[in-house]
Amino acid sequence: MYQLEEETEADWWEVEALYDLCFAPGRTALSSYRLRDGVPTVAALCLILRDDDGTLAAAIRYWPAEVGGQDILLLGPVAVHPTRQGEGLGALLMNESIAEARRLGWERVMLVGDAPYYRRFGFTKLEGVEMPPPTNPDRVLGLELKAGAWKGVTGKVTKATGSLA
Repeated sequence: MYQLEEETEADWWEVEALYDLCFAPGRTALSSYRLRDGVPTVAALCLILRDDDGTLAAAIRYWPAEVGGQDILLLGPVAVHPTRQGEGLGALLMNESIAEARRLGWERVMLVGDAPYYRRFGFTKLEGVEMPPPTNPDRVLGLELKAGAWKGVTGKVTKATGSLA
């Protein structure tokens, strides 16, 4: 049994330790981290799962960003502790957070990831959306939370500057 909770400030370093465990060294040098630097998360969408003992099993974070002056959610990272992988925890976090983002009125989500994994959540390759280099354009994926939300939204992905930042 797992407890789904919104990440708190007290959870921050424990979540960072999970990301360090699950991702390659140097993860913070990736281009997506430059978009997050100095920008607060979208707290209502940053979720964690703890087991009955209170051990952190999985986490997901979202950040505001912009494409062509339009607000977007930048999803990631999502991580599941290696001893808990294969239990569907990543999918649970994805589905719960996407439903909440839709409920909160967000229109579009973007991430950099593996299309075969994220396709099952409705993500598709974005055309004309440019992440800072050296991002592989085939890994730039988007999801519409509102029909047509990505239509005509193109350009460079930049740090959030609007009221959501």
